[in-house]
Amino acid sequence: MQRIAVLTSGGDSPGMNPAIRAVTRKAIYHGIEVIGIKRGFTGFIEGDMMPLHLGSVADIVQRGGTMLLSARSEEFRTSEGRKKAFENVKRFGLQGLVVIGGDGSFKGARVFHQEYNIPIIGVPGTIDNDIVGSEYTIGFDTAVNTVVDAINKIRDTATSHERTFVVEVMGREAGFIALTAGLAAGAESILVPEKPFSIDDICHKLLRGYKRGKLHSIIIVAEGAAGGLKVGEQIKQKTGFETKVIILGHLQRGGTPSSYDRVMASCMGAKAVELLMNGAKLKMVGLHGGKVTDMDIDDSLLKKKPLDIEMYDLANVLSI
Repeated sequence: MQRIAVLTSGGDSPGMNPAIRAVTRKAIYHGIEVIGIKRGFTGFIEGDMMPLHLGSVADIVQRGGTMLLSARSEEFRTSEGRKKAFENVKRFGLQGLVVIGGDGSFKGARVFHQEYNIPIIGVPGTIDNDIVGSEYTIGFDTAVNTVVDAINKIRDTATSHERTFVVEVMGREAGFIALTAGLAAGAESILVPEKPFSIDDICHKLLRGYKRGKLHSIIIVAEGAAGGLKVGEQIKQKTGFETKVIILGHLQRGGTPSSYDRVMASCMGAKAVELLMNGAKLKMVGLHGGKVTDMDIDDSLLKKKPLDIEMYDLANVLSI
């Protein structure tokens, strides 16, 4: 292994830069050249690449986003697009690839490996924390902290004005952000895609709390469970409470990565290089039992990561 490449793909997440830094410096430590691919698979197809040196990744460990930029590539979904990417593999003399991204990025990596047999290691970088095989994905901790900080501020206003606030967070198919942030912030109700809910039950809980003197409430809604605006309107109609809706949106993707995200991204990036050096072909690094391990990417894509139902039930108990 003499030259490898690294790219970030899909939605950005805090901690991608520490992962890029770790891949680059770990590889250089072992005498391996590193090529940075800009704008994900789009840059891979277009040959938008640059050599990475020790200085290239200096001063990025604390920065959110990704220095390599990111994008979603429809062209890479086609055999013609992947053929163009392979031409750049030959042009730049690449012998391995590290892909930092989510399950969509891993699916593209798997198809590319199947067609051209280039060794690929996936590093789970997504705020959704929905990758099977890893207890944690890069960016999740920072995103949750961002949501909790926002809820803390919202609760101040909710208390002062005796209002109900509906806070919509990211999570089209997975409710990990909503559940974790909701439990941490003491939300009265948490709506996630994995669990059916009843507006009547939510309103009943709000009215019950009002009768015992509770004058403000926070409802957390994952975007895949329901639209925050619709939920807010329904609550207002059924209870008569003044209800405000806040959609946090892409605010959750940005910001300085937490210390936990930095450490885990660094460990995962370094592990990816070790796997390539040891001859791995199509693996994903992940966190299992508190340790960074690896598994076949195929296995990580076979099923959906389950939500922690015990945590969900606990959140409901504590919010009575």
